[in-house]
Amino acid sequence: MIKIMVVDDQSLMRDGLATILSLRNELEVVGTACDGQDAFEKAKRLIPDIILMDIRMPGTNGVDGTKLIREEMPEIKVLMLTTFKDSELIFEALEEGASGYLLKDMPTDTIVQAILTVHSGGVVLPPDVTAQVIKEMKHSQSMAAPLEGNPPAAPKETEDLTEREHDVLRQLGYGLSNKEIAEVLFITEGTVKNHVSNIISKLGLRDRTQAAIFAVRYGITTYDI
Repeated sequence: MIKIMVVDDQSLMRDGLATILSLRNELEVVGTACDGQDAFEKAKRLIPDIILMDIRMPGTNGVDGTKLIREEMPEIKVLMLTTFKDSELIFEALEEGASGYLLKDMPTDTIVQAILTVHSGGVVLPPDVTAQVIKEMKHSQSMAAPLEGNPPAAPKETEDLTEREHDVLRQLGYGLSNKEIAEVLFITEGTVKNHVSNIISKLGLRDRTQAAIFAVRYGITTYDI
């Protein structure tokens, strides 16, 4: 059973989601928290497998909360709950170690599937949502500079990637699992795993989430916007 913590400053959202998720046989909601600092303190005691974390909260927001948790308890995974208005914070959260994000109004089954994906080591970057997020970021005055206009030139380390590693990196940016990438590229899952390890090593990245962010940020993965 997967242990879950729900973090949101709005009690209706927090308690409602916790109640709905607790009805699922594969999940156990072990606690809730009202902001990132509260989540950090409770996580040390409750040790959830996955934390569903709102991004924009008074006090310690979801980005800073994710950073606190991932630095001290890297075994705990964080899945962000967002709105399109949070687009400028989404990539910050991913860069601090979040394993993906979902919109708050997505169906319960979608949220549960995302939890299962993250628990199995995957990354959740919904393609349609990511395309819209990038569009919002490009049109927002508060967008992060690296994503303004055309994608910035990729670091020279990408020149060390083989053609197949480029292909795998592109698919990582779509949030695909190793199995899904294997099906798309007609190679074995073990081969994909090796390519992912090589990509992370060559680019000096922390994990596959960082590789996915890299692919999107530098235009290796493209979205129709």
